[in-house]
Amino acid sequence: MLLLWEEIKMKKIHKILLTIFTALLVVVIAGCGNKKSNSNESNKKQLNLSATAPLDTIDISKSTGYGQTGNVFESFYRLGKKGQVNAGLAKSSLVSGDGLTWTFKLRDAKWSNGDKITAQDFVYSWRRTLDPKTKSPYSYLFSGIKNADQIIDGKAKPDSIGISAPNDKTVVIKLDKPIAYFKVLMAYPLFGPQNEKVVDKYGKKYGTKSQYMVYSGPFKIKNWSGTGNKWQFAKNDNYWDHKVVKLAQINYTVVSNPTTGQELYQQNKLDLTPLTSQQVKNFKSDKEFKQYPYSYVTYIKYNFADQDAAKRKAMNNKNIRLAMSLAIDRDVLTKKILGDGSEPPKGFVASDLAKDPQTGKDFADQQYVKDTVDTNTKLAQEYWQKGLKEIGQKDLKLTLLASNDDANGKVISEYLQSRYHKILPGLDIDIRDIPGHSATQRADDGDFDLYLSGWGGDFSDPITFLQTVKSNTSYNQGKYSNKEYDELVDRAQDQDANDENKRWDDLVKATQILNAEQGMTPVYQQVTAYLQKSDVKGIIHNTAGTQWSYKYAYKD
Repeated sequence: MLLLWEEIKMKKIHKILLTIFTALLVVVIAGCGNKKSNSNESNKKQLNLSATAPLDTIDISKSTGYGQTGNVFESFYRLGKKGQVNAGLAKSSLVSGDGLTWTFKLRDAKWSNGDKITAQDFVYSWRRTLDPKTKSPYSYLFSGIKNADQIIDGKAKPDSIGISAPNDKTVVIKLDKPIAYFKVLMAYPLFGPQNEKVVDKYGKKYGTKSQYMVYSGPFKIKNWSGTGNKWQFAKNDNYWDHKVVKLAQINYTVVSNPTTGQELYQQNKLDLTPLTSQQVKNFKSDKEFKQYPYSYVTYIKYNFADQDAAKRKAMNNKNIRLAMSLAIDRDVLTKKILGDGSEPPKGFVASDLAKDPQTGKDFADQQYVKDTVDTNTKLAQEYWQKGLKEIGQKDLKLTLLASNDDANGKVISEYLQSRYHKILPGLDIDIRDIPGHSATQRADDGDFDLYLSGWGGDFSDPITFLQTVKSNTSYNQGKYSNKEYDELVDRAQDQDANDENKRWDDLVKATQILNAEQGMTPVYQQVTAYLQKSDVKGIIHNTAGTQWSYKYAYKD
């Protein structure tokens, strides 16, 4: 009996232990399930993106573009779908009947550090950007705002700029002349606020790392060191409209090689990756293939102030420039070599950027000048021989400066090199293919003969292109200068600023002068092809200005 009782007792113990073990197992499995579920939920709130190069700056006064950083900085407005102006830090605005005074009422908004965003933050920001010590490359965009032109020319102090703050919630802006595109301009982060207290706190460190900055947009930057290849945009919980922001984080990785980008995408480490022309051919029928057009025109800049006297003479010869333009077969280049949806340009200003206020016709069509951006090898050779004779040369050797950050840069450079060798006898092109920031620096220093450059519209108006070619702007590195061109652009922004039809005619005539002279030679208008995960929704992409917006992006 004792033995039997011991057996019964042991069986009970085993049963109890089994029950406990089973319960523990259920808890562990449930725990693992929760971890997996939490992990999936976390992944759904993160977007993994690539960049071709590190961010060059996060100081809005010194930036040369806000394609990504428009997600961390906000102005009075922000751009929505199809370039529509949407609500930003201003809850309302009022413009006077003469178009010279704009009054903005600010909403209750905070910086990422919890400080209130005030009207004085806008006043301080504008003065800082226009201060000559800041060396803002975009200071010319303030032209037309009261006293801006005098400040830019060094004839007035930055604190005389036409912006004031009667109280913490009101910003008043005075213009010298009406600006037709002023509302869309005020959606550009350049015109947003800056926190003076933070600038003073960090001094020279301001904007050099992500922690030395405060943010006014839907996201804030984390782990950006100024040079690193990885950083994040994290949701800004102090953003005034944070409840609509679904993403917790955007993870950026610098991927300079598109093949690497494709591999990372296929390993689910990227949700979006740009494609080269060869990759486009392989993925064009893929359900995740997507194209994003942009008002970006790639063109050749000629150095009219070339340090070499013989080359300078060549660059200033209109016949040589026309020959170099007419020798390019832009149809073959865009359709067969690139094959990514990019298009031949009709002139210096991008297509689908702006339409005639009277007829609705695309500005790009109206700027067209026959025998300038067409393919005409016979005429190209005639101009070439005529030009060589005029400069007293039998041949010409030029260096083409290009950025290797651009996936298509090498392809375009090599095409031009080959094409010129074939069509224009005696023209020898040496390619100098270097990182983008180095190429920009050399161009700024005037150290080039030809520069494969480009421009994307900052807002939906032709002036965004035409301002960059005026004689006195920092982006005119080749020093192209035409008095009549400058006068027409100035007239469009001055005496004809309040007459949309006259203003339009001024801009068309100015562009036709530039195109007829080939002051710049347009090569192609960009359309970038991507692979994009099918569960990624809500991305807003615009053809001008703050190109990418992730405020409403999410994973389905």
